[in-house]
Amino acid sequence: MITIRSTCLLLATVLAFNACSTHGGGQDTKAAADSLHHILDKYYDGKMQLFPLDATFNGEHQYDGLLNIDISQAFRQREDSFFNGYLQQLQGVDTAALTPNDRISYDVLQRELNIYKEGLQFHDYLMPIQQFWGLTLTLGQLGSGTSAQPFKTKEDYEKFMQRMKSFAEWGDTAIACMRKGMETGYVLPKTLVIKVIPQMRDLAKKDTGNVFYSPLKTLPAGVDTAFAGAYRQTIEQYVLPTYAKLQTFFEKEYLPKARTSSGIGGIPDGKAYYAYLIRYWTTTDKTPDEIFATGEKEVARIRGEMEEVKNSTGFKGDLPAFFEFVRNDAQFKIFKTPAQVLDSFKAIENKIMPNVRRIYGHIPKTPFEIRQTEAFRAASASAEYNQGSADGTRPGIFYVPILNAKEFSYVGMESLFLHEAIPGHHFQVSLQQENDSLPKLRRFSWNGAYGEGYALYCESLGKELGLYTNPYQYFGRLSDEIHRAIRLVVDVGMHAKGWSREQALKYMLDNEPTSEHDATAEIERYMAIPGQALSYKTGELKILELRHKYEQQLGNQFSLKDFHDELLKDGSVPLSILEQKMKRRFEK
Repeated sequence: MITIRSTCLLLATVLAFNACSTHGGGQDTKAAADSLHHILDKYYDGKMQLFPLDATFNGEHQYDGLLNIDISQAFRQREDSFFNGYLQQLQGVDTAALTPNDRISYDVLQRELNIYKEGLQFHDYLMPIQQFWGLTLTLGQLGSGTSAQPFKTKEDYEKFMQRMKSFAEWGDTAIACMRKGMETGYVLPKTLVIKVIPQMRDLAKKDTGNVFYSPLKTLPAGVDTAFAGAYRQTIEQYVLPTYAKLQTFFEKEYLPKARTSSGIGGIPDGKAYYAYLIRYWTTTDKTPDEIFATGEKEVARIRGEMEEVKNSTGFKGDLPAFFEFVRNDAQFKIFKTPAQVLDSFKAIENKIMPNVRRIYGHIPKTPFEIRQTEAFRAASASAEYNQGSADGTRPGIFYVPILNAKEFSYVGMESLFLHEAIPGHHFQVSLQQENDSLPKLRRFSWNGAYGEGYALYCESLGKELGLYTNPYQYFGRLSDEIHRAIRLVVDVGMHAKGWSREQALKYMLDNEPTSEHDATAEIERYMAIPGQALSYKTGELKILELRHKYEQQLGNQFSLKDFHDELLKDGSVPLSILEQKMKRRFEK
């Protein structure tokens, strides 16, 4: 990965302005811009063909029938050649002649190419399936008929039939990769394999409750029974047997060979891989030790605030006892049905929108919905946001897993909504996709530290939006914040310091009011996707640092609406680029 250091980026910006202001600079700037825009457009189109599932989620439906075998050696060689080609093309762009906005595009593409290319040296393709995300789960979402895959015409159905057929080849390739991983030490932890097996079993079931049969209930007009039979046959010939084969493989072959270590350090090149994943997810060069220390400091600070809230309620007892009280007391479990939970989230949306419009100048046009997470993945899922389509035909969706409505606590619902929905992920992703002044690469890009950092920052806006009036809801906000601080400690603990799953679990249970079931799901999530959990706090701390800096510098001239609009207008960018673009806007 190439990190754009602040001084280099600032110099490039100055040169760009100078180039534009000289007599012949306009033509030079146009030539540089045209060259870069051509590269950006061609790269995006090529990337969509290379990663057709991304294209479907981005609303680019020309590749809806493709499912590349992205874990094969041939595909990885194709990726490497693709990235190398565009890195060479970028070398021909005169960066000194670029406008500030085009320089952002250049830096975003350069970083993406380098970080993707660097990732190919590692062996994650030997562990292609886990319980949290990946093709085995995504295909089920797409095949449900309620996600990004269109099911409006006969052709739409035919395209997904092609994907289902390709999935059988993908499954065979996955098993071959995992067998190689078993020989070389690149295997999942046993505890994760145990969670994967029931997922495969459920998706292999031949009954109408299986999510893949759902589109048969909404066939378009004019489709005959013969076609419906062919669609059903495709499911039963290619999809169900593949999941069944994976289930048998995991149970009979893979589980006995799975590793007992919890962290990625347990695989042969785990230390180097984790260092790479930190750079990938945080867009920084922070070391594991630096991140661990920041986490411990934040945990201590937030615990202090938690003590204050606990005391304000009149509770008699220590903080662990308060955790137990907040987690289990019946007064916090007010729902009887999933619909009541969803309605409560809708009430939060209605309450905050007037104040949202006061501190955000730009409101997305993309529709928004709140849905219960599908049953086939709810047990291992967290609340999440799925992006809508740029043209507004598919809404942004806030998914809430509700295993038992009667056990669903209202504590923390407000901060959860601010993060996953409004003004968090829904605003950030939708405004980015709707901004057609950005090249497509940036309209549909994602940097974890920026995206998750911004969403976590949004949780801090609750009081400004009229929420957290109940001390228990504010305690829920602090619980969510400490949860993200704990992630810095336990993620590094497991992946770089040799912590066991049980050590990480104990640290989480000691420092936040969560159940052992939920904490286990979280810790196992970090085991499955090392480094991703570091992005939230890393990004949030940078955004808070920038807000506090400009509040102090500008005083009464500081506009929170302007700050938020600038924060979001250029889309998801690495933190170093974010810092420089905010500097250009507020330090003129």
